[in-house]
Amino acid sequence: MFKNNFLESLTKIHYSIPLIFWIPVIGYFIYKAYTEGEMSVGNIILYFFAGLAFWTLAEYILHRWVFHYEPTSSWGKRIHFIFHGVHHDYPKDRLRLVMPLSASIPLATIIYLIFSLFLPEFILASFFAGFLLGYLIYDECHYAMHHANFKSGLFKKIKDHHMLHHYSDPERGFGVSSAIWDVIFNSGFRKKKKKNTIKEKDVD
Repeated sequence: MFKNNFLESLTKIHYSIPLIFWIPVIGYFIYKAYTEGEMSVGNIILYFFAGLAFWTLAEYILHRWVFHYEPTSSWGKRIHFIFHGVHHDYPKDRLRLVMPLSASIPLATIIYLIFSLFLPEFILASFFAGFLLGYLIYDECHYAMHHANFKSGLFKKIKDHHMLHHYSDPERGFGVSSAIWDVIFNSGFRKKKKKNTIKEKDVD
């Protein structure tokens, strides 16, 4: 992606690094809400799950309208390739399946500042902790979708959904950790209708 080795290294990351970095951050925000904010456990859980649920919508919006936006300028196309195009060209690249910290930290900071315009400090702490957990679930699910072999169950359905996005129609199926918003926005994959076959019986 880059001729410069240092810049190239910033685009690659092992799938375990986001867990190592972001789990303590999540813990910090929960601790902040409980100790400094003196929020009740019930309220922390409530806003935490609100943030987790909100992530699923943010994931859908980012994937559909940001990552799949098609710019016309040469520099725009270059940026698009760096952020998402490279993943569609090389979907099995193990070091480019989770977001590198060089991108996730600035992006998380910007999102936190936007949220701070609407939410009080300590409600935001518990809400953002849930939001970050949603991001981690998305990132690790995304890695698993490309490298784990699920035989049955929920994860196989999620993987099948994402593989159709890659190999059948990249303009549909934008949910990765959940397909719920594809259902709501009617951007999922249409089921093929089974053809009814009529067997004719010989009449004597």
